[in-house]
Amino acid sequence: MRSRACIGLLLLLSACATSTPSPSARGTRSQRIANLQRAATLPWTDGGQCVVREASQPWPVLIERCYQALDHDRLEFHDTEGRCAVASAGAGAMGVGLCVLVAPEIVVGAVIVLGVVVVAVAIKEELDAYALRHAYPEEAGASRGAKVASREAEAQRNPKLKPEPAGQDGFPPVPTEPLGRERHPECRPVPVSHRGGNDNHNRCADAIRNNSVPGWDVLVNGKQFDALVLATRTLWEVKTDDFDIQSLRSQRFFAKVKLPEIKREKRLAEACGYNFAIGVRSAAHKAALLELDRSLNVVVMDWC
Repeated sequence: MRSRACIGLLLLLSACATSTPSPSARGTRSQRIANLQRAATLPWTDGGQCVVREASQPWPVLIERCYQALDHDRLEFHDTEGRCAVASAGAGAMGVGLCVLVAPEIVVGAVIVLGVVVVAVAIKEELDAYALRHAYPEEAGASRGAKVASREAEAQRNPKLKPEPAGQDGFPPVPTEPLGRERHPECRPVPVSHRGGNDNHNRCADAIRNNSVPGWDVLVNGKQFDALVLATRTLWEVKTDDFDIQSLRSQRFFAKVKLPEIKREKRLAEACGYNFAIGVRSAAHKAALLELDRSLNVVVMDWC
């Protein structure tokens, strides 16, 4: 009860001190992103996991829930304006530090961080994913369900960006254009809508660990890949074929037929400086591909 009463008082202090945000600020910075950006300036011992989990909460609530995850050995708190004298009296061990942090704007000198702050991994990944989704709003659309119409327009402006099938079904034609190089426009990852018709395939791709754009494919170097993990610069292709139900002979034939397309996808990714991974649903499928090419990075999707 004591802790709840303290937090209630801190929220009240925060609300009283908060100025009304301008319409432009409300429209361009969501509460979640604003919280992530603010938390990125602080040192965290858990890699920012708590912040990412609580980022949609009001800032005072986030700080109350994640306060213990701060690297307190690197922080000094100073109540420079005396506003925390009352709140800190009931805050117990959290004291002035919690009160200072929940303020709408941290006064210069109120929080001193010892050493250089490196943005926590989880927070950086979340901000990178947000930046990627909003870097090309015409491609990303206004919402996850929006249809992407400007992809074709981009392809017309630059023939190298002509979209191709995702690769889980059929065999896309081999491009005749030279491969792009790193930092070329065609190497910029552009979120595009999943291709319809295979919901299970899309679910497997979205669930890839640390997927930076769940709910979307990514257009890179003229190829629509199933997923992108920015933290490791890895483009993914997902294969959800019922490989195990086939005979051993059919499995080998299937893997051999698909190999040229997989190798082409790998070349396109690597030409833009990305790693390439193939997600499959069984150990047999992985073994069949590695038997043909040991250089492939094949991952059994135990989540799928």
